[in-house]
Amino acid sequence: MLEAIKEELWRLHLRLPKEGLVTWTSGNVSQRDPASGLVVIKPSGIMYEDLRPEDHVVLDLEGDIVEGTLKPSSDTASHLYIYRQRPDVHGIVHTHSPYATAFAALGKPIPVYLTAHADEFGGPIPCAGFALIGGEERRDWPAGG
Repeated sequence: MLEAIKEELWRLHLRLPKEGLVTWTSGNVSQRDPASGLVVIKPSGIMYEDLRPEDHVVLDLEGDIVEGTLKPSSDTASHLYIYRQRPDVHGIVHTHSPYATAFAALGKPIPVYLTAHADEFGGPIPCAGFALIGGEERRDWPAGG
């Protein structure tokens, strides 16, 4: 089920540590299939180099596993919340890049210094408030951002 999406996510997951965007098993990529509305996400606790396309977990928007034998990412609830609130979003990349992590630790938005950022985001990239892993308790994520 959704094999092309699993293959694409597997390739993207392999790039995250190579690009310095994650360490150990942190971070993940998910994608919502526009035809079925189902979501594919990385399983929890799997090292990136050990990950295979078939390891990815397929869920509905309520978090029920449709396909897969592994536990979905501990960030699944956050991904699903965003997908439920933002029907226009079909993919989420959750990283721990050093610079973005530094801004998040300070609770500050990432300022716009390049026209590419201004063209894409229209202004500073906001930082969402703190939330525990797997929770939905903070619902102040920026609208449209």
